[in-house]
Amino acid sequence: MPFLHARRRWAVLTVLVLALALVPFSPLAAKPAYAATAVPGDPLTGSGAVSRSVLTAATLAGGVATGTVTNDAFALPAAAAAPTHAFEGTLTLRGVARAGGFRTIKDTYGYAATAALRHLPPVSIDLVQNGSHVIPAVRGLQITGSAYWNLIVEGGRAWNENGDGGRTRVSLPFALVERNANCVHNGLLAFLFDGGTISQVRYQITHETCQYFQFDMWGQVGAAYSRHTVTGDTRLKNAYAAEVADRVPTKPISALSTDHPDAGVDTSAFGSGITASALSTYGVSYGGVNYVGACQTRRGAYPYCNQMVLPSFSLAKTVFAGIVLMRLTQVYGSSVPSQLIRDWVGEADTSAWTGVTFQDTANMATGNYSSRAFEADESGSGMTAFFDAEAYRPKMTAALAFPHSAEPGTQWVYHSSDTFVLARAMQNYLVAKAGAGSDIHRWIRDQVLVPLHLSPDVLTTERTGNSATGQPFGGYGLFYTQDDIAKVSRFLNADGGRIDGVQMLDPTMLADAMQQNPENRGITTTADTTGRTYQYQDGLWARRFTSADDPVFTSPVYVPFMSGFGGITVAMLPNGATYYYFSDNDEFGWSAAAAQAYKLPATGGDGGT
Repeated sequence: MPFLHARRRWAVLTVLVLALALVPFSPLAAKPAYAATAVPGDPLTGSGAVSRSVLTAATLAGGVATGTVTNDAFALPAAAAAPTHAFEGTLTLRGVARAGGFRTIKDTYGYAATAALRHLPPVSIDLVQNGSHVIPAVRGLQITGSAYWNLIVEGGRAWNENGDGGRTRVSLPFALVERNANCVHNGLLAFLFDGGTISQVRYQITHETCQYFQFDMWGQVGAAYSRHTVTGDTRLKNAYAAEVADRVPTKPISALSTDHPDAGVDTSAFGSGITASALSTYGVSYGGVNYVGACQTRRGAYPYCNQMVLPSFSLAKTVFAGIVLMRLTQVYGSSVPSQLIRDWVGEADTSAWTGVTFQDTANMATGNYSSRAFEADESGSGMTAFFDAEAYRPKMTAALAFPHSAEPGTQWVYHSSDTFVLARAMQNYLVAKAGAGSDIHRWIRDQVLVPLHLSPDVLTTERTGNSATGQPFGGYGLFYTQDDIAKVSRFLNADGGRIDGVQMLDPTMLADAMQQNPENRGITTTADTTGRTYQYQDGLWARRFTSADDPVFTSPVYVPFMSGFGGITVAMLPNGATYYYFSDNDEFGWSAAAAQAYKLPATGGDGGT
């Protein structure tokens, strides 16, 4: 059964399973550890003299997981020595359907009552190793075939410790992703291996960005290691080395005030206003540096903070749908935004969609709605039907079910379903222009996302039918890292939609959406419930700040921002700084952080791509 979910109701789960017991594998000759370009920061130079009391070699050889442990046990220690063995082949996880433990933290809709959701699904992962870096052959969202869970596996580390009996230790970050939904549950796994044996695998999940379903999961299971040459192994190693090298330099958030002492920035404002236990991560991208906060979990800091998988939810309305519309306009001309939805979506050829343009739909102003009240439609039964539907046809039927209630372009009503309709219209428009076989997500991936050097997490998307060939959701269903947020915000803000000096997005549309045109602030929303004014345009929100908010705003300032379900904000200030946070307790307080980020001088900017 697919996951149930709506903007306030998204999901059901299954789980990933990892396993290994000392199992022999074919004695292929080990490959040299540095057969490809070395990953920046390698090789490891520690002595291997690691003092370890958790996840010891004896525990991994045949212990039992009775609960979660500190995440430090999965982290690369300071004294780690270079690995003496290189992992290449298939890791098959088995015996996970009934293994391990589960602790509910929050379960709004009672999903944990389904036993299968409390365990990892069987998974096989092809891995290669480059120095101390262990690299999954498949990156981004993996469709597992599970009724509940899909999977993302990130790059991990391999190293030697003197207490491991000559075997090499591996740690990998992974994430469970709800099928047909966008919630992400981040986990870790660890095991030992050498030229002929592999230990059991310990795994645990102690973090999520998910407003309605939160849990800890843990276990220790067996698995098999099929040693073989992975197709394209050198290419995979080189690509990962380039990915690491291309990441925006990071510093701790505290360094922002020391790097820019004259600005008087109070860094304690960043991350404030959000319940600490609900905060996945936060940061300020400025001056070519990503100043990052920690990635805390219920068992300490996540050791792969720069690879913690973060869900887009409605950030995709900008990073996918909005950027696609601006790119189509740049490539095919200024008539694109005025194209009619009913001309490009056959199911929308009804009177309700007469006169509704691509831009009306991107602006949440189709005129088709049941209620003008803020989020009334988005939280209603009609949207529940839309979010619950996994196949294209019922999803599109639900998206088109709202009655015609106003002239297009005159009334803002927020519908994630409208972005789905827009994504379908742009898909069909692209096919007409670029030919059969064109796919709107692959097109923008190759045109913009890859040239921006974004992580592989952004290069896949959730689609109808839980399929790699379905219709992209458009308004949700992407995944990011901290680095992706820094790069995308820089692209939209300081770089003005340019990559290496080449204009990739229609400059007029982007300037309007980024509030750089006082004559076009976008459509006024119904979200100003506390006296604040919010605008919306092409998938981007904007909030007006004045001296009443903070004295630093000596004159009114419009701040464009992306916003996502549960407590996600990416605010792009006109001085080139971006403040972002990901959380899941329905908290959207970022005024104090915006004021501090605005103190930074505009001449700093975010730098070029």
